[in-house]
Amino acid sequence: MKTYGAIVEEGFVYRRETHLTVRKTSLFFVGDGFAAYDSNGRLVFRVDSYGPDSRDSTKLVLMDAVGRCILTVRRKRPSLHQQWDGFAGERTGKKPLFNVRRSSIIGQSSMVVEVYRNAGEEYQIEGSFGCRKCTIFNAKREVVAEIRRKVDAYSNVVLGKDVFQLSLKPGFDGAFAMGLILILDQIYGSNYEHYD
Repeated sequence: MKTYGAIVEEGFVYRRETHLTVRKTSLFFVGDGFAAYDSNGRLVFRVDSYGPDSRDSTKLVLMDAVGRCILTVRRKRPSLHQQWDGFAGERTGKKPLFNVRRSSIIGQSSMVVEVYRNAGEEYQIEGSFGCRKCTIFNAKREVVAEIRRKVDAYSNVVLGKDVFQLSLKPGFDGAFAMGLILILDQIYGSNYEHYD
């Protein structure tokens, strides 16, 4: 098993390939929140935000199943490249664990993720989050995680874009991957209907 190591928290680094089902927790407001479940239907992660102004949030908190804050992502302002920082826990005054930025300010483009804890460690996110079809690569261009539309196992029907799958390769940090989903949703979430 290749291990990449914890970026956010060791407890969310899985030994086997893991598939989480991620769903938006509200259909009333775009970006209200997320819940992620393991293959046994147990809650693993949640993000709660409320109200019609939640899309304008510059700070989001990822919690575990019991409500403990494990990661905070915050938008850097001003920023032409939509830059976001990720912080351990809920303190944002210290040095961030990682930074995410669009590689281009024009059109659909890839995202560059720089991890500060491990000097020089970078990831690339390619694809369309709006279509729920993204791949996360490490610096060696190895796939470490994927975001895909969820297919119902019984009816073989593709579910709506509010329910999708996060596939994690062995040894990749699931909390880090969920933090990236929060950022992608803030950057591209309101435009997802344009990428059908």
